[in-house]
Amino acid sequence: MINRVEKLSLLSEMIAFAKYDKDIQELEYNFLLGVAKQLGISREDFEYLIEHPVNYTHLKSHSERIVQFHRLVLLMNIEQEEGEETRKGVIKLYNFGLRMGLSHESISKVLYLMESFPNKIVPPDVLIDIFKTQYN
Repeated sequence: MINRVEKLSLLSEMIAFAKYDKDIQELEYNFLLGVAKQLGISREDFEYLIEHPVNYTHLKSHSERIVQFHRLVLLMNIEQEEGEETRKGVIKLYNFGLRMGLSHESISKVLYLMESFPNKIVPPDVLIDIFKTQYN
């Protein structure tokens, strides 16, 4: 299980991801608030993180990094924008995955397969299988 510092780091990273192209939209905000609740982070702490990000803390657990990458995939696809913004989001997501220490082959495969799923949402079992294959 991850500790509070890691949880705040994860949430801060997601907030930064949501803010990379513009202000956080309502759907993104609600999604992030839901993740905060899942992680046991109070609304007050969540609000504070929006304006005061914390430093990135690298997760030791490979499975936790995969879960976080999946959250970022979901966050990116909340708003179904097309064109240049989508391309920038994919690049940003790819870079976040690399920074987390995930294999570029797995990240690339997820991003490629994402296009074939409804709403570009890769099911968790498919995502886990992709990373398991590359990890072994």
